[in-house]
Amino acid sequence: MAQIPNNPLILVDGSSYLYRAYHSPPHLTNSKGEATGAVYGVINMLKSLVKQYNPSHMAVVFDAKGKTFRDDMYQEYKAHRPPMPDDLRSQIEPLHNAIKAMGFPLIAIGGVEADDVIGTIAKQACAIGRHCLISTGDKDMAQLVSDNITLINTMTDTVLDREGVINKFNVTPEQIIDFLALMGDKADNIPGLPGVGEKTAVALLNGLDSIDNIYQNLEKLPELNFRGSKTIAKKFTDFEQELRLSQALTTIKLDCEVQQSLDDLAVKPADHDTLIELYKELEFRRFLQEQLRLKDGGDSEATVQEEKPAAKVETNYQTILTEEELDSWIAKLEAAELFALDTETTSLNYMQAELVGLSFATAPGEAAYLPLGHDYLGAPEQLDKTATLAKLKPLLESNDHKKVGQNLKYDINVLARQGINLAGVAFDTMLESYVVNSTASRHNMDDLALKYLGHKCVSFEEIAGKGAKQKTFNEIELEQASHYAAEDADITLRLHQTLQPLLAKHEQLQHVFNDLELPLVPVLAQVERQGVLIDSMMLAQQSDEIAAAVADIEEKAYEIAGEKFNLSSTKQLQAIFFEKLGYPIIKKTPKGAPSTAEEVLHELALDYPLPKLILEHRSLSKLKSTYTDKLPLMVDGHTGRVHTSYHQAVAATGRLSSSDPNLQNIPIRSEQGRRIRQAFIAPAGYKIVAVDYSQVELRIMAHLSQDKGLLTAFAEGKDIHRATAAEVFNSDFEHVTSEQRRRAKAVNFGLIYGMSAFGLAKQLDIPRNEAQQYIDTYFDRYPGVLKYMDDTRTQAAEDGYVQTLEGRRLHLPDIKARNGMRRQAAERAAINAPMQGTAADIIKKAMISINDWINNQNNDEVKMIMQVHDELVFEVKEDCVDHVTATLCQLMEQAANLDVTLVAEAGVGDNWDEAH
Repeated sequence: MAQIPNNPLILVDGSSYLYRAYHSPPHLTNSKGEATGAVYGVINMLKSLVKQYNPSHMAVVFDAKGKTFRDDMYQEYKAHRPPMPDDLRSQIEPLHNAIKAMGFPLIAIGGVEADDVIGTIAKQACAIGRHCLISTGDKDMAQLVSDNITLINTMTDTVLDREGVINKFNVTPEQIIDFLALMGDKADNIPGLPGVGEKTAVALLNGLDSIDNIYQNLEKLPELNFRGSKTIAKKFTDFEQELRLSQALTTIKLDCEVQQSLDDLAVKPADHDTLIELYKELEFRRFLQEQLRLKDGGDSEATVQEEKPAAKVETNYQTILTEEELDSWIAKLEAAELFALDTETTSLNYMQAELVGLSFATAPGEAAYLPLGHDYLGAPEQLDKTATLAKLKPLLESNDHKKVGQNLKYDINVLARQGINLAGVAFDTMLESYVVNSTASRHNMDDLALKYLGHKCVSFEEIAGKGAKQKTFNEIELEQASHYAAEDADITLRLHQTLQPLLAKHEQLQHVFNDLELPLVPVLAQVERQGVLIDSMMLAQQSDEIAAAVADIEEKAYEIAGEKFNLSSTKQLQAIFFEKLGYPIIKKTPKGAPSTAEEVLHELALDYPLPKLILEHRSLSKLKSTYTDKLPLMVDGHTGRVHTSYHQAVAATGRLSSSDPNLQNIPIRSEQGRRIRQAFIAPAGYKIVAVDYSQVELRIMAHLSQDKGLLTAFAEGKDIHRATAAEVFNSDFEHVTSEQRRRAKAVNFGLIYGMSAFGLAKQLDIPRNEAQQYIDTYFDRYPGVLKYMDDTRTQAAEDGYVQTLEGRRLHLPDIKARNGMRRQAAERAAINAPMQGTAADIIKKAMISINDWINNQNNDEVKMIMQVHDELVFEVKEDCVDHVTATLCQLMEQAANLDVTLVAEAGVGDNWDEAH
C-alpha cells in the first residue's frame, strides 16, 4: 500500500461522500419522519478518516448550487442525471451544519465542481511541498495523482499513488484525462469516441501516449494491432470535435478562485454544544454520547428537554453507613412527597438476584446509597442487612409514601423475595417514556437520560468491567458503587420530573399510564414470581425424539444431495443447491450470493424435496435448542418452576412480550409445538384453565369501522370467516366450502395487517389478479372497512400517530417519509396498530380486573400463571373449575365496551395443550 506522510492536507469530496452515504444502509429517519441516513453516513466516514490520519488541516468540498462552466461548454453535460431526491436534498443543510460544528472547513464555489476546487487547492499545496490526500470515490480525480498527491477511497480502503493508478487503470496519471475522454461517460453524458472502451483506450495510450500525439500520427494506428486498429483512424477524423470536447469536459480545472488560504483550512476545535443539539435533533444517540463525554467537566449535563436547556444540577451523593445516617434518610424519605427508589443486586434474573443495596433520591442531585452486601476484600463495615430492611419495611410497604422507579417490576420482585411487599408505587419512568412515545427511543435509563436530560450516566461496564471477568455488584468497591447507585436514583427522579409534564398534556395518555400500565406492574410481578410448572422428563423425552427425527432428516438429505454436508451451513447449502443440483436462484444476498433464507426455501420446496427437508430440520432444531433442551435448565431451584420475564415497554403497539423463556413464540400449528405445551402442567389438585379472546382484532375492526356487514355478522353470532366467504364468493352462507372459508380467513386477517394483493396471492398460492379480485370484492361488500382504512391513513399523516380506543398512541415516524416503501410500511402499521393496540389494552385491563378479583377472594383457588397474546392461563383448583372459569370469562368479556360482543372462550385440562 502507498505510504502517506504524516499529517497530510486532507481534501474530502463531500459530494461523493453524500451520494455514497445516501445509497448505503442504514436508511435512517428520526421520529419526525425526516431522512437522516446520509448525514449519519457522511459524519461516520469523516470521523473514521480523521481518526486514521489526525490532520491539522483539511477541507470538505461540495458542489455548489447552479450551473458550472461545463454546462456552458456543453448543454447536454449531465443532462441525463435525475434531479436530487427530495429526501437527500433535505439532509444537506443539517450535514453542512454538522461538518462546520465538527471544526472542519467547508467549501462550495459557484460555477465550478467540487473536483475543480479540490484540484486547485491540491495544486497550491504541492507548490509549497505539502502532501495532499484526497478522499473520493471519483475516478476522474486520478488525473491529479503525483508524488505529492494521493487518493484514498474509504469505502474500499484503496489508496492510489502513481503506481496504484498505473496498476488500476494501466495508464499513468498524466494519461487519465485522455483515457476518460476516449471512453466517454454515459452517466455524465460525455460523448467520447464511438466504440472505444477501456481496453481500446489503454491500447491507444500505451501505443501513442496521448490524444494529441495520436492526431499527429494517425498513420501509425494500424500498427498498434488491437481489434479495430485498422479502421479507427477514420473515427478520430470524423469525431475530432466530440473527442476534443470530451477532453475539455474531463479536465479538472486547477485555477479556481478559492478564497481560503491553506492556513484557513486548519481544523478547529469542535463546537460541542452545537453538535449536541444537532445530534439530538437528528437522534444520533451514539454520536450524542461521544459529544457528551468530550465536553469539559460537568457541562455534559447541559442539554435540552424538549426546547429549552435543562439547568445544570449540582449533585450531593451520600453513602449510608451508620444508624444515624439511616435514621436521617428515613426521616427525609418520610417527609418527601415522592422519592425515587432503586435496588442494586447480583443478577438481572429476579429469582436469583441477591440484594446488595438500595438507593434513594428526594430532590434533583440529592441522593444516597445504602450498601448492605458488598463483600470484597477490604470492604468497609456496613449496616446489618436483616435489621436494616426491617427498619425500612414500614416505609417501603406504605401506600402513603409515594415512590418512583425505573422498571420497578424488577425491584418489586427482588424486595418480595426479602419479605417486603413494595407499595405506594406512583410512577415508573420506563413506562412514562413508553406511553409518551413508544417508538421514539429505547426506554432504558441510559438512553432516556441522554434523550431528555442530555446526561451520560456511568455505565455498569465502566465500574464492573466486561466479559468473563465482569464483577457482580457486591464485588465493586463502595466508592464507585455508591456514585453509580445514587446516580440511578437521582436520574430516575429527574426523568420523572421531565416526563410527567409531557404525559399531563394529554388526558388520554395519562389514562393509559395511570389506569393500564402502572396498575399492571404488580400484576405482572406476581405472575412472574408464581411461575409455571413443567414436566422436565417429558421434555427430555421429546428432545430425544426430536434428535432422532433430525438425524433421520439428515440421512434423507444426504441421500438426495449424494454426499454428507452440514444442513445448518449456508455456504454448504448454496454449493449443494445451486452448484451441484442446479436449483434456480430466486433471490440473492446483499453480497450477491444465492440466498437460502426461509422464504426462498419455502418457494423451492414447492418443486424440490431437499428444501422441504431443510425447513423441517430448521424447525425441529430450533424447537429442541430453544425449548425441549433449554426449558428444563431454566427451572428455578427454590420454586421448581420456570419464571419468564414480561416486558411492557418493548412492542410499539402496547403488546406484552416475554423472554427467558419466550412463552409467546411456542408454535401451536405444528404437532411438535403442541407437544411442548403438553409439558406445561398443572400441579396436583389443580387444572390448567386457558381463556382466549375469540377473533378479538376482527371484532375491534368491526367496532372501529362501523361497517354494517361486519357488525351484523358478529351480532348474529355467525362464523365471521364463513360470512366473509359468502360475501366474497357470492355464495349462500350454508354452502361455503372449507377452501372458500380458508381463503376468506386469509383475506380477513391479511387486510388487518395491511396485506397487499401480492402478499395475499403468495399466501394462497393464486394469481395476483385473483387475489386483487378478492380484495376488491371484500371492500365492495364491506365499504365501512375501506373507509376506515382510508380515513386512518389520512389522519395518521396529519397527526403523525394513531390511537387505540383507550387513547394509547402509536407514533409513525415514517408516515410522511418520501421513500415510498417506508411510507407504505407506516401506512400498514397505521391500519393495524389501533386494532392490535386495542387488543393489548383490553387484555391488560382484563389482567388487572382478574388480579383484583383474585386478591379480593383472598384464597388459593386460582393463580394467573401466563399471558400469551390474547390468552390468559391459570391454575385452578379442581373442585372450583366451573365457577372460577365462568367468572374468568365474564371478567375478560367485561374488559371493553365494544359495539360487538367480546367473546372469551375457556378450555380446561391437565396441561396447557389440553386447555388451549
